[in-house]
Parts: sequence; C-alpha cells; structure tokens
Amino acid sequence: MSDFEMIRTEREGNVLTITLDRPERLNACPPAMADEIFTAVRDIGDARAVLIKGEGRAFCSGADLAGNAEMSISGGDRAFASLSQHYNPMVQALATLPVPVVSMVQGPAAGVGCSMALAADFVIAGKSGYFLQAFVNIGLVPDGGSSWMLPRLVGSAQATRMMMLGEKIHGEEAERIGLIYKCVEDDALEAEARALVERLANGPTVALGLMKQTLREGLEKDFTATLAAEAKTQRQAGNTQDAVEGALAFLQKRKAEFKGA
Repeated sequence: MSDFEMIRTEREGNVLTITLDRPERLNACPPAMADEIFTAVRDIGDARAVLIKGEGRAFCSGADLAGNAEMSISGGDRAFASLSQHYNPMVQALATLPVPVVSMVQGPAAGVGCSMALAADFVIAGKSGYFLQAFVNIGLVPDGGSSWMLPRLVGSAQATRMMMLGEKIHGEEAERIGLIYKCVEDDALEAEARALVERLANGPTVALGLMKQTLREGLEKDFTATLAAEAKTQRQAGNTQDAVEGALAFLQKRKAEFKGA
C-alpha cells in the first residue's frame, strides 16, 4: 500500500495497520522511521481506526542508538534536534489522531518505543511484552512524552520507579498498575488486538474522536472548564448521523450501525 522503507501500511476495511518493519534491529526507530510513521498517521484517509504493531519479536526497542550518530555519544544538541524535528511530531500525531489507535506490544517497548505504544488509546500486550524507560542506564532522561504520560497513567511513585530505576514492567504487571489496557497470552495477542480495533472502527467515529479530545484536555483543565468542554463536544456529537442512528436503534431495540459520520 505504501512506498515506505522502514514501515508497512495495510488497509483492511475501516482499519489501517501500521507495522514497524525492522525486525533485525528489534524495530529500533531512527529519525527517518519516525518521519515515516508521522506521514502514515497524517494520511490515514477515511480509515476509522489504526493499529500499530511491530514485525517479529519486538514492538520497538527504542531509538536506534547503534545506527544513529545523531543520538550517540556527545550528541546532546543533535538529540535535541532529532526529538524536536522527528520523534516529538510523530508521538504528537499518534496521540492526537481523531480516530482510535490501538498498539499491540510483544517483546520490548523501550525508550521512544514505550512512548509510541503508550500514545495509543488502547495498549494490548502479550505476556512476553514489556515496557522500559532505560534512559537512566545511559545517563539520559525520558523523552517522547513519557514524562507527561507516565505519571498520568500510573501515578508519581510508579512513574518515578520506571524513570529513575529503569526497571522492566512486564505485560501482566503493566495491566495491574494501570499502565496498559490489557495483557493476554502471546498466542492470543493478534486476535485480541484485531477484535478491539475492528470494534472501534465500527463505532461512532466522530464521538470517539471527541472523547479523545475531551479526555486529553481534561487532564489540564479544571472541573468547570471540563463541564463546558463536554457540553461543546456533546453538541458536535449530537449533530452527527451516528447520533441519530444510535437513538433510532435504541428505540427500535436493535444494534446500531454506525457509519463514522
């Protein structure tokens, strides 16, 4: 479907799947790969949900330090440029996409790979999956939005543990502490992720996108402002064809058939 070199994209029904495709490097993400993900996310067409996954035995092992001079020794200024120009726009695009995003994690989701996974609305991990903030081990600080996401997902104590101790959080523990949505057996991971993303893709897409917006903004607003934001987005959702369909289906005691409009 695409001319990308480091990722693959595939459209099936209403779902766009983005596959990180550097299995020989555990899908490590150099700046060029971040740019490809950004482009794929910004050009989803009329897809109504996105699944992001890794090829092989890893989701993403982080930035490609071994193959990327910009992020290597004495590369502080270059690292700043790589984050500002490549990684941050990619994570921002994932987090703010106006349709649901599901990430499917097997093996490591480390460094910026951890940020990439957690930027999704739903994270499903296999029992082999783990989440790692390894920056402390190389004298760096978490990036890719982790400093914002982690305390909001798991609280300050667990975020501090992940950031300052650099401990792996395996799939089952990640679910238990609220870092991710769900952990399943490895052999069930693909089916579970597909079922979830297809369910979301067949939902009221406009309303789901507005939920994402209100949830994200609500983390920064006070209660009164959030009430006002809910009223505004409810007006937008209420004017959609899906809202009419939902009301008719309720009255007619049948399952709604949403069209994403």
